[in-house]
Amino acid sequence: MDLPQTLPERLYLLAYDTENRRMTARLHLGYLMRAAILAELLLQGHLEDAARGPAARTRSVPDPLLDAVLQQIAGSRRRSWQHWVSKGSGTAARMVRDELAARGWIRIESRRLLGVFPTAKVTVRDTRVVKSLAGKVSRAVRGAEPASRVDPRDAALAALAATTRLRTVLSRAHWRAYRDRTGTLGEVIAPVPKALHKALQSAEIESASIASHAAYGS
Repeated sequence: MDLPQTLPERLYLLAYDTENRRMTARLHLGYLMRAAILAELLLQGHLEDAARGPAARTRSVPDPLLDAVLQQIAGSRRRSWQHWVSKGSGTAARMVRDELAARGWIRIESRRLLGVFPTAKVTVRDTRVVKSLAGKVSRAVRGAEPASRVDPRDAALAALAATTRLRTVLSRAHWRAYRDRTGTLGEVIAPVPKALHKALQSAEIESASIASHAAYGS
């Protein structure tokens, strides 16, 4: 079965709940997409893990979504991996979504929540694609073969999915049970999973702080 080529596209589809026909992990999806873009650039050799953060090894990449992030990193002073996971996370999911729609993998329907707020319903055209990706990740996580023999893209996908414990693949209990395994799988894209984890923690702390101040102010 044909599958999207890049990690952000695969991870976006992996976050789709085929039973309820809706996206999951929506609060974390932007961070996941940014991390997946960085991981893809790392796997393809366009980035390297240098002192204090990623460094560009090439000038450009054909994929416009990947190239935009590569140019950001190449044109900036050295910043941490966590910085680049967080930067642009507000628009990353929409950009990956629109790219998947343009390539025919998904359908987007514009709606208004409560008749006022604009929103979009995403439908994966062929849910077998999602199930195939989930199967790849599940086998990578549960498999008995050494992590070094797992396809690097499958290993990277599993490590990123594990960071938010995507329930479209495994239950939270199973993700916890395989924590050591997913940590080993993530070595192929080190240090991206760790940066993603820190970015999500920072976002949650910031949200809690805002909520606390709002409650106190009221």
